[in-house]
Amino acid sequence: MSLRLATFNVENLMNRFDFSGFRNDLHRDRALSLYEIEDEAHYRALEQARAVALTDDARQLTALAIAATRADILCLQEVDNIAALKAFEYGYLFKMIGNGYREKYSASGNDSRGIDVAVMMRPETAHGQPIEFERMTSHAHLTFADLDLHNEALAELGIEPQDRIFRRDCLELDIKVGGRPMTLYVVHFKAMSPPRNGMDGRTASMPVRMAEAAAVRRIIEERFGGAERASAKRWVICGDLNDYRERVVISGEAHEGYRFEPVREPLSSVNTLTAGGFCQNLVERRPEMNRWTLYHTRGPQERHLCQLDYLLASKALAERNPRAVPDIVRSGQPWRTIFPPEQDVPRFPRVGWDRPKASDHCPVVVQLDIT
Repeated sequence: MSLRLATFNVENLMNRFDFSGFRNDLHRDRALSLYEIEDEAHYRALEQARAVALTDDARQLTALAIAATRADILCLQEVDNIAALKAFEYGYLFKMIGNGYREKYSASGNDSRGIDVAVMMRPETAHGQPIEFERMTSHAHLTFADLDLHNEALAELGIEPQDRIFRRDCLELDIKVGGRPMTLYVVHFKAMSPPRNGMDGRTASMPVRMAEAAAVRRIIEERFGGAERASAKRWVICGDLNDYRERVVISGEAHEGYRFEPVREPLSSVNTLTAGGFCQNLVERRPEMNRWTLYHTRGPQERHLCQLDYLLASKALAERNPRAVPDIVRSGQPWRTIFPPEQDVPRFPRVGWDRPKASDHCPVVVQLDIT
């Protein structure tokens, strides 16, 4: 009895327009920055036209990437709300895979833009085993004080003990697969902020992700009665952790050839979750150069490939699936993404240089035996 489980940051699956770019240039789309805009009404009309024109192509590609996972359960990030998810599933996914993901779950989190995490499930696995929803618990309300996680590093960022830990949520779903219990923890950690105080954006925002990771671990340990007992249960942490513990640094140019150098990071919030064998990053079963789920660039001086998207399986679940190696769907990546040698894949039809694309992230999917 097996289950295909996937995680995917679908990049702004919205059912509303974002007009904040009128007052904040950092939020303004680069295409609109080319034009002189008379007033807010003019900006709103242009933004609506731009968003609608781009969205259809982008969501066809998002749906193609999801279809390629063949997942029974999809854990998603950057979903506006259930209404947006239903419209996407009916208008795009249904045309590719039919009536598949009938069950949809989400809760309002803490993101200032309103993007949440969500889950879509089939009624049964590809092998005919029923997938049953048991319960859903949002942890968006938890504060640093609730879990005694406030510290000096957070205080230096202006964060108070009564502030909420999760920048989005840690959504806990209890399900049964073929009658066997399993728990999913769907997360989307704090994004890497702009550089500040002489630190790069990843380092500057690291205290928040470290606290989020510690909170997820605490939630799981308390749920199952301690770290040792939790390690023996079936659960998976799924989502975009916005952090990595290794990356592939890219140098050189196309005309002279690119160079790829793997680099290990001394500090990562991922380590908080995997410490002591509590859980296993299943993507690390892939070759070192082939674990990336996102291409990051700020121009030729800063380019790398890294893993931001995770399926972290409990110790017991990982040990029962020693040969389960995740697939990473990269056919929705834009043409600007620089692939290491022999990793390039055919792109989906109409993928652009930068956009449209399925997402800036790649879906990650693994097949697990639920024993």
